Amino acid sequence: MPAPLGALENIPRHALAHLPTPLEPLARLGAALGGPRLLVKRDDCTGLGLGGNKTRKLEFLMAEALARGADTVISTGGVQSNHVRQTAAAAAKLGLACELVLTRVVPWGGLDYELGGNIQLDRLFGAKVHLHDGDTDRVAAMEALAESLRRDGRTPYLIPTGGSNATGALGYAAAAAELSAQAAAQGEKIAAVVQASSSGGTQAGLTAGFAAIDPAVRVIGIDVDAHPEAVAGDVRRLAGEVWERLALPGAFPEEKVTLQQGYAGEAYGLPTEAMAEAVRRCARLEGLLLDPVYSGKAMAGLIGLIDAGAFSADDTVVFLHTGGMPALFPYREALEG
Repeated sequence: MPAPLGALENIPRHALAHLPTPLEPLARLGAALGGPRLLVKRDDCTGLGLGGNKTRKLEFLMAEALARGADTVISTGGVQSNHVRQTAAAAAKLGLACELVLTRVVPWGGLDYELGGNIQLDRLFGAKVHLHDGDTDRVAAMEALAESLRRDGRTPYLIPTGGSNATGALGYAAAAAELSAQAAAQGEKIAAVVQASSSGGTQAGLTAGFAAIDPAVRVIGIDVDAHPEAVAGDVRRLAGEVWERLALPGAFPEEKVTLQQGYAGEAYGLPTEAMAEAVRRCARLEGLLLDPVYSGKAMAGLIGLIDAGAFSADDTVVFLHTGGMPALFPYREALEG
């Protein structure tokens, strides 16, 4: 671990992911776009429960849950949440009960969305699913469920949306160190890292990590939430908390937070044509599957930035693939063509 991030070695962590994840070229896509050299960091290959970026967060979150003597984890998200699917898998692996507060936040209907994809896997992993209307206060619903479990003598541990608190975001401070070391071993000099940003923990951890070990690397979040001001605020807050947890000097440099808007579409989880085209392009040029909610929109954002001349031809840009492929199937109609 690089010296600035040495404090990570003293924070409890339970190995769940297949690490390091691959760092691979996107040669055909890069050539088609005529832009910078493109690499993909394959955090869709973390292994746990079909993989995804949340597994890195869960290594720290589940270690904390175990340290606190929890017998149950409670988490929350939308019906097709990738985070809760990985949480359910982690709980199964560690022998913990799992209760999920899921809200119908995406106006995208049909039996495939309600029963297939991620929610099908949640149940397969043995999680108990509690479905709520889209306007439900998730935090209040989790707290009420936790209190009910405590009355029954259980010890719950609550994980927020996306696993995005300071503990979870540590997973991506560690990922910054991993990616930096991989790039150096391959003789690459990273100019920027681009990824989907919604609950903010992934971007916060990466931004804090690179600000500490290689400030020249730009970490660019692509807003997929359709509430960019709120997302940017969450990223700044979480990155500051990670900075403090790692006892880094001074205050977190908030100017390092970059959030690109304009690619989320009308609302979180609703398809866009730019997303669908990005998904098809990566599938047909690279054999690489992206999801419609996060990585597809993030790739649309990266393509838009390249088209706008945001990078030079000499730059090396890393696309962080956050996973989410189980959501491809409930969105079948949006991706045909």
